[in-house]
Amino acid sequence: MDVASGKIKGYKRVKSERQKLVEKHRQLNQTDTVKVMSHVQREEKDSDWIRHTIMLEGIDVPFIYRRKQQYQSLKGARVNVTYYRHVEDVAGIEFETMKVVRIKRS
Repeated sequence: MDVASGKIKGYKRVKSERQKLVEKHRQLNQTDTVKVMSHVQREEKDSDWIRHTIMLEGIDVPFIYRRKQQYQSLKGARVNVTYYRHVEDVAGIEFETMKVVRIKRS
């Protein structure tokens, strides 16, 4: 171990999956240990997908992701979320949402 730098000789630090995603895709954002205030699950029309919408504590924008099945509610849980900004145009009005790429309980 090199005492001056605090590094172990020959040891390479392994990056987490989250770090790799954020470095590769600069538009991605990461929020850690944030509390889920609301979690709604709806079936999408003419599709096998379930649309999950969560609202996070202190953030006024919905976070949206899709899965093939329903899951246990995340309401009240703390989660780590990797996402990017997405703007939907509904009837000529722009709505800002966050598209979730990765979500995990923390």
